[in-house]
Amino acid sequence: MNKLSIIVPCYNEEEVAALFYQETLKCVAAIPDLDYEFIFIDDGSKDHTLDILRLLCYRDNHCHYFSFSRNFGKEAAMYAGLEQSSGDYCVIMDADLQHPPALLAPMYQALSQEGYDCCAGKRMGREGDGAIRGLLSRSFYKVIQKMTHMDMSDGAGDFRMMNRTMVDAILQMKEYNRYTKGIFSFVGFETKWLEFQNVERAAGTSKWNLKSLFSYAFDGILSFSTAPLKLPGLLGMVLFLISCCMGILALVQQTMFHHSMGSLYGISLLVIFLSSLQMMMIFILGEYLSRDYLENKKRPLYLVRERDRQKGPLAQTHEAYDRKENPKGAPEPKGKARRGRPVPQS
Repeated sequence: MNKLSIIVPCYNEEEVAALFYQETLKCVAAIPDLDYEFIFIDDGSKDHTLDILRLLCYRDNHCHYFSFSRNFGKEAAMYAGLEQSSGDYCVIMDADLQHPPALLAPMYQALSQEGYDCCAGKRMGREGDGAIRGLLSRSFYKVIQKMTHMDMSDGAGDFRMMNRTMVDAILQMKEYNRYTKGIFSFVGFETKWLEFQNVERAAGTSKWNLKSLFSYAFDGILSFSTAPLKLPGLLGMVLFLISCCMGILALVQQTMFHHSMGSLYGISLLVIFLSSLQMMMIFILGEYLSRDYLENKKRPLYLVRERDRQKGPLAQTHEAYDRKENPKGAPEPKGKARRGRPVPQS
């Protein structure tokens, strides 16, 4: 019997985590001859997300969770889920139900019966994203495809099911600054695309703002393209031509019209322009050097503060989750849960 690992990064998803589990479980349980496991990655949530994950894992031995020591980001959470998975197939899903669980069955069929290595969802439309965010996203994908020469089309996200061969290939790429969408394209493998209509979150609010999206896009460009390093040479040629034209224009004005521009004004403008250009180039070089610096440190992508006992020893286990302590009824906490919040009652 094949096994499917469902990897779910979570950050402040208390409003939707339990609903996601219920809806996804219905779809997975309907697939015949398929074992499954849920792997929830708590990415340093500050709400009740971890408490809910504890309760889910207490009630269902198909559920496992890992809680990071702090917020390491979704990229690290996805890598952790793949690294801790044990299934023949792995699927990455968002907890907000924008990735429809109903696609799990056709995805599994594409891998197990049609011979694909990967089946990925491609969303149509951007309901709930806003006009500005949608415009910026479409523009980004056009730019990154031209700069990296890799197939990363608009609408292709992290929602995809992969076989173990592809998962192992992704796990070999241990770089610190990760851009998983680019990694999916880089490793290749035969992929089938399934389109789905984008919907708004089932509950809660998006954790992505314009600042984080710009940072994510910047990471994607620098991770898979050296085109920014060619900008100094290109701009140098352009400035050389501009300076030649300006010199010829000044010479013509001086000789034919006996009129000259103020020398102080021209020199000041030129110095400011060249200085700003140099600062921009230094910034680009610094970004590449900083990434190389972090890679050479070989720091771990994530640190686990707590995990469910079915996956290994817990860092801090709440006594309410021990069946031997409460054999006759629902678990009752004997203290305080993480960050002083009570464990949710069953």
